[in-house]
Amino acid sequence: MSDSTRVIPPGATLGILGGGQLGRMVALSARSLGYQVRVLDPDPGCAARPVVEHVLAASFDDASAYAELARHCDVVTLEIEKLSLAGLKAAARFCPVRPGWELLQIIQDKGLQKQWLSEHGFPVGTFRTAQSAVELRTALDALNTNCFIKSCKGGYDGRGQFESSSAAQADEAWSALGEQPVVIEQALTLEAELSIMVARSPSGQVAIYPPALNHHKSRVLEWSLLPGPLDPEIARRAEEIGRSLAEQLSLEGLLAVELFLIDGANGPELLVNEMAPRPHNTFHHTEVACPTSQFEQLVRAVCGLPLGSCEVLRPAAIANLLGDEGGPNAPFASALEVPGTRLFLYGKREARPGRKMGHLSAIGATPQEALARVQEAKARLSRG
Repeated sequence: MSDSTRVIPPGATLGILGGGQLGRMVALSARSLGYQVRVLDPDPGCAARPVVEHVLAASFDDASAYAELARHCDVVTLEIEKLSLAGLKAAARFCPVRPGWELLQIIQDKGLQKQWLSEHGFPVGTFRTAQSAVELRTALDALNTNCFIKSCKGGYDGRGQFESSSAAQADEAWSALGEQPVVIEQALTLEAELSIMVARSPSGQVAIYPPALNHHKSRVLEWSLLPGPLDPEIARRAEEIGRSLAEQLSLEGLLAVELFLIDGANGPELLVNEMAPRPHNTFHHTEVACPTSQFEQLVRAVCGLPLGSCEVLRPAAIANLLGDEGGPNAPFASALEVPGTRLFLYGKREARPGRKMGHLSAIGATPQEALARVQEAKARLSRG
């Protein structure tokens, strides 16, 4: 067996780059499987701190810290894209890093990601890239419609974006986004937003969760349904896109793919919005809906274990808790009176407006019943 496909068995040590809520939940799954867990994060009191053996507090720009983490691990994975490519290469000298720097290089730059998708035949909306305010003005003038301008690096949950309807706003947008390279995307009329989650192991085994249907408010995920109540052909096409992306990117780990459903010239059409090489907010309900959660699936994938079942045994929904909705004074007991609900808090010490503090999940006989339950539970938090 080659080193790249060697099974890393329970009892070994898993390293995670990032100790936020996703790292915390991956660590909990890894510990259930018997792995030791070490984390690198700039915050020594990060969300993952209470559930791991060790937190290496260091900047994500410190390549020597990546190497130090990897020296004590059998495999390293990640929960965030904002990482140093030099650091990933430094870590890979000591143990496998999954996914690797080659995939991150494509995904962490939104402009490069769009170009890669387009060049490899994946469906994307009309876009341009710009390296200066002058190029941005030219792009907006060429598109001549409402556009979303996004920073190529960083930015999530609606941050690092500027909505524009005119080339006259180019200077304002360029300044607002930090005078850094941007990608300009033509605004679309959406029928639905959905996502697909693919796991792929070093041996090439692939497992795909059914697509989730997602609803955003102020560009932040408000709720998600699994399985999404979608036309079977749309679901099949979404899974096909996810599988092809995983194969062409030589994925080792997880890949979440955000998709737009639009009414195209020849009928319903799926477009790739963005990719994320990690667990994803839109698949938190796999913890209650599926035999294998996305977090356990990541551990299985990067350690070379057989991938788990992605079957949805019962429909589920999640709702994000932002700010005081997930703070210490929220009436959680009232929310948990709703049948089929569960509460997941991320262990963050400070509740700030818009900050993801946790989520509620609910199961139901149908996706619609699950959604009604989770919305009722969240409403109880608001009513106090």
